[in-house]
Amino acid sequence: MGLFDKLRGELVDIVEWIDHTSDTLVWRFPRYNNEIKNGAQLIVRPGQMAILVLRGQLADVFEPGAYQLATQNLPILSTLQGWKHGFESPFKSEVYFVNTTQVTDLKWGTPNPIMLRDPDFGPIRLRAFGNFALKADDPTSLLKELVGTDASFEADEILELLRSMINTAFAEALGKSELAALDLAANYQVLAEKIRQDVIARVDDEYGLNIPQLLIVNISLPEEVEKALDTRTSMSVIGDLGRFQQYQMGQAMTAAAENPAGGGASEGMGLGMGFAMANQMMQGAGQAAGTAGAMPPPPPAAAWHVAVNGQTQGPFSIAQLAGGIAQGRITAATMVWMAGMNAWTPAGQVPQLAGQFSVAPPPPPPAS
Repeated sequence: MGLFDKLRGELVDIVEWIDHTSDTLVWRFPRYNNEIKNGAQLIVRPGQMAILVLRGQLADVFEPGAYQLATQNLPILSTLQGWKHGFESPFKSEVYFVNTTQVTDLKWGTPNPIMLRDPDFGPIRLRAFGNFALKADDPTSLLKELVGTDASFEADEILELLRSMINTAFAEALGKSELAALDLAANYQVLAEKIRQDVIARVDDEYGLNIPQLLIVNISLPEEVEKALDTRTSMSVIGDLGRFQQYQMGQAMTAAAENPAGGGASEGMGLGMGFAMANQMMQGAGQAAGTAGAMPPPPPAAAWHVAVNGQTQGPFSIAQLAGGIAQGRITAATMVWMAGMNAWTPAGQVPQLAGQFSVAPPPPPPAS
């Protein structure tokens, strides 16, 4: 290789950037102390801009296109370099390429819950997360304020700052909106746009960045609040809680009657549920009568106890016992007791209950 071939090999004749990444914002052309040849080709692809820097000063800026680096294309650099009548020799200059396409699918989220005074639940804590996109809007401001002398500047290097700004804007927008927690889902787009404009006002002029898109994916309530909401929703679906309880007890009584293997235990459970149902029916009747005629409440009833399979059930009122007798769950031989009685006594022998049992009429007299 001759001397002139070696010198030509040290000169850069094509300056370009082929980016294989998706999040690099700024990339410096690796000159490695080589000089750029007079008339070299500068190729700026769509979604890029090129900035020439001479001795720490920003010089010429190039939009997408193909350029021949000569005096007519380098007015600022020619002035800084002192070329008054053009130049023929190679020159040294740093070339920075700026990615002007959108860097998408960047994540943001609240690292700590945000306190909110909710009209329905009182003070609650909310968390949120979403996505946003980033774009270099003013390459010169980006180069001066953030890049400096870095050979490569990635979006990750400014993500923490942007996420902090988004979280601050989100907290401010949430507080000023005074929206109830249950109304937030219907206002995701309004809140997201308010946050985006607030963040743009902070980063555009200072750093030359833009936020083309910002989305709120979810705003979540604390786990205990979500459980309370689920409970409230279930109660609303059930409707009349008293009728639902009667239905459940009726289903349980049917299941117990269809299970002959339960023996005395199932009979005792059925008797208890029968008393409970009778009690609810009597209470419902009393409430209806009280509502219609505004009658005074009845006097307190005596407390009765019933022996079932060696276990005591109760206390029950006389009305509940009457319901059990009517359903056939209390027979004349069922042992009962109440305060004032000397011992357990068959129900058929207790004056207050004897009249509840039907007595078969005697046979008619013979015909004469």
